[in-house]
Amino acid sequence: MEVRFKDVSISADIVVKDASDLEVQLPTLPNEMMKTLHGLVAKKHTVTKRILRGISGVLKSGTVTLVLGQPGSGKSSLMKLLSGRFPKDKSVSIEGEVAYNGTSTEELHNRLPQLVSYVPQRDKHYPELTVKETLEFAHAACGGELSERDASHLVNGTPDENAEALKAAQALAKHYPDVVIQQLGLENCQNTIVGDAMLRGVSGGERKRVTTGELSFGNKYVMMMDEISTGLDSAATFDIITTQRSLAKKFHKTVVISLLQPSPEVFALFDDVMILNGGHLMYHGPCKEALGYFETLGFKCPPSRDVADFLLDIGTNKQYQYEVKLERGVKL
Repeated sequence: MEVRFKDVSISADIVVKDASDLEVQLPTLPNEMMKTLHGLVAKKHTVTKRILRGISGVLKSGTVTLVLGQPGSGKSSLMKLLSGRFPKDKSVSIEGEVAYNGTSTEELHNRLPQLVSYVPQRDKHYPELTVKETLEFAHAACGGELSERDASHLVNGTPDENAEALKAAQALAKHYPDVVIQQLGLENCQNTIVGDAMLRGVSGGERKRVTTGELSFGNKYVMMMDEISTGLDSAATFDIITTQRSLAKKFHKTVVISLLQPSPEVFALFDDVMILNGGHLMYHGPCKEALGYFETLGFKCPPSRDVADFLLDIGTNKQYQYEVKLERGVKL
């Protein structure tokens, strides 16, 4: 499924207190009481914070796109908006157009969560269930069987071939939770409870894999994964993204993943990269062309620097170290 977004902007009105006359004082009891009193009588005013600033792009079917950006750059807001999970609030203004295979968000309305999955930064589970029970429940909630639509596609062979293909597809649909457990490397902990902060269960990395597995069920055409590397080592991150890349290529899914600091091996798994900075879209295109693009602007990545780290530094106060003189001798 192709996702197009055009001139997307998000802004929020935030109420802040005027603290211009406050001075830094020792944390004594009288000072704390004065600070509390000042907070009650301080003047309040509204400021507008722009989260995304008129960005446009295309996420193509069968590709894996990496979203890079410093904290607060708008990565999570963009992914929540594209997946239909952005919370509605009177103080938040959303502008722009988003379409899925040419169909607008307004037309899809409540069907969007059925087509697009969103893996959040924080894991939410029933802590008493085991890993296998959690995945089996998620599979059952999404149908648990081969849909009539998928079965209707198995008609291109001979009657015997079609019957064999249908039988294999039904078996795969029935045992798909076991396939997901194997793909995500959860065999050793499948009978361990998931747990949470109060109940000991699987590790943080394994819990993140469970979240990823839960949202892989159902006929989802687009997968949005928000900073899934939190709590994972580089090997686990590599395995998960390798699996998502394989699914994207085989089933023509659109996969979008935001990461904090991907390793060179992980970065090489992506087809395209989006770079956000302060709500602006600095680059959106093939990963292989990113370095050449910024080099034409006067920023060159040193051989000793990882590409992802270089791209994250562009647009910050660290970019000066990559500045080079262009052919005309003009320094950007």
